Parts: sequence; C-alpha cells; structure tokens
Amino acid sequence: MKKQTMTLAGIPAILYGSRSRNVYLYLHGKNGCKEEAERFAATACEAGWQVLAIDLPEHGARKNSPERLLPWVAVPEIEAVYARMKPVWAHIRLYGVSIGAWFAMQALQGDAPEQTLLVSPVVDMEALITNMMQYAHVTEEQLQRAGEIPTDLGETLSWPYLCWVREHPLHWHGRTQVLYGDRDALTSRTLIERFRQESGAHLTIMEGGEHWFHTPVQMAILQTWEETNV
Repeated sequence: MKKQTMTLAGIPAILYGSRSRNVYLYLHGKNGCKEEAERFAATACEAGWQVLAIDLPEHGARKNSPERLLPWVAVPEIEAVYARMKPVWAHIRLYGVSIGAWFAMQALQGDAPEQTLLVSPVVDMEALITNMMQYAHVTEEQLQRAGEIPTDLGETLSWPYLCWVREHPLHWHGRTQVLYGDRDALTSRTLIERFRQESGAHLTIMEGGEHWFHTPVQMAILQTWEETNV
C-alpha cells in the first residue's frame, strides 16, 4: 500500500493508497495519531479509496507543538484541510474516532461529506463536561471563577471550553454510520440514541463493547463493520 507523508494546511498528514478520485479524511481520537489510520486504509484502499489522516494538536508529530487540543484550534484546522481536499478529490468521506469525530462534525456540519463513518463518537460534549464536573464536585460558579480546574481523571475542566461548546451546538446530518459499544463510559446509550434520531444516522451497537475498541473480539467487529460500510 502506497504511503506518502506530507503537510496539508500546515498540518502533518499521511496519504495512504494509489491515486484516486475518492478519499476518506481520517480523524483519530485522544492519544491517537495519524499513523493509526493505516489499519483502516488497508480496507479502504482495496475498495478504491485513498485515506488522508492528520494529527490533531498535541498528538503524533505535534506532541511538542504550541497548539492545544481545543475546539477553537482544531475545528478551523479541519476546515482548512477539508478546503484543500475539495479541489483534489471528487468524492470525500469522513472517518472519525471519539473526540476526533466530534471535532470533525463541528468543522464539517455545514458542508458534510458524502458519507461518514464514526467509531465511538463523542456526540454531546456539554453532557460529557458537566458529567466530569459532577464527578469532580465542581460547580459552574467555581469553574467560572477559576477558569480551569484539574481533576483526578487527568482532565482539566475549562470554563472557556464549556462556553464554546454551548455557543456552538452540533447539528449533524448526512449519510452516517455509527459503531458504538454499549459499555461506552463517555457517551451513554441515551445520548447516542438521541444523536441517531436527530441526525438520521444508522447505529450499530456492539454488546459488551467499550469506548476504545482494542480487544481481539472488538477489533474483529470493527473490521467487519468497516468492510461492510466502506
């Protein structure tokens, strides 16, 4: 499988596959990197698609870069990459994982790709943040006063982040396939079902699946789902 390392709109990227008019934009999740797209690319390229994967801020080749993984940083970056892709490929699809899926939907909701594959997507960031606040016993008033509050979960609660999320509600539509594990600790069954109803997405649920698909059984389910939907 052909692999080309490049920079697109100033963002480190890898393009997998031989020249085609068809491409997937791949967005990894937290603690991921663009290189993880290679597994999916093996399936997509065989079906005639290229895969363009980029590193989100603080990840992959950008671990020591000054940019932080914040929506007002990541969303404009994805918009810029997508704008560069449109003149090159006639058919663009999206593959998003976890928070990468949420960033991608925020960036592309006004110009959705022709088809989207989402794995364990974060679909309600406000609910995720407020749940973390409850777990850490942090009130909105405390967070507003402090601006940022570190938690025992290893995540830092941020008032500007929460405000941005509330000011930018997600309205996603278009042909979308979602793979979700019913033991996902970040997104509840209620939230993913609501997303399905509001977006019109097709939802595939793995009983016993977790947010992070990583066991042999989970990876086999993921592989089958990808082969079915590419």
